[in-house]
Amino acid sequence: MDFTEINTNRLTLRVITPAAYSDIFDNCDDKTIMNILGISSADEVEKEREKYAKGITTYNRSFLHFYVVMPDTEKVIGWCGYHIWYTDHNRAEIGYKIFENKYKRKGYMTEVLAAALHYGFEEMNLYRIEAMAAPENEPSLKLLENFGFSKEGYLREHYLADGVMTDSVLYSLLRNELKS
Repeated sequence: MDFTEINTNRLTLRVITPAAYSDIFDNCDDKTIMNILGISSADEVEKEREKYAKGITTYNRSFLHFYVVMPDTEKVIGWCGYHIWYTDHNRAEIGYKIFENKYKRKGYMTEVLAAALHYGFEEMNLYRIEAMAAPENEPSLKLLENFGFSKEGYLREHYLADGVMTDSVLYSLLRNELKS
């Protein structure tokens, strides 16, 4: 299976579009899905299959994900992506995650986010990119601020994490504000 890939200094970003996602779930076995998406259990595969079956794009919303791959081992160590893309309004919400602690605090997400933001503004024609982070997630808040994101507000009890409603800090970046 061929994917569009973006290379940074140390990483490969595997671009997963809605069409690629469909191809994956229509043509791949569970083991292949686990390798492509970097998931490690049958339960996680089932959750992804359920999202796919329910339809993950709608009339004016779509997504685009980058799976973060270590080029030497082909191991997927995280993801970054536009999980809510309002195509009619040229804006999207970006999210990101490194899966294992051993890959954190090495600057990988700085490389990934630089490529993802460039891709969003240049290839997806976004005007505005939004990001949300937990108020206590200092590394994420610092990462966003280093790229020029502006803090816009505080969303109280915004999402469910481990059974607890948790707050978010809302940030945004406009096309002309991106720091190189």
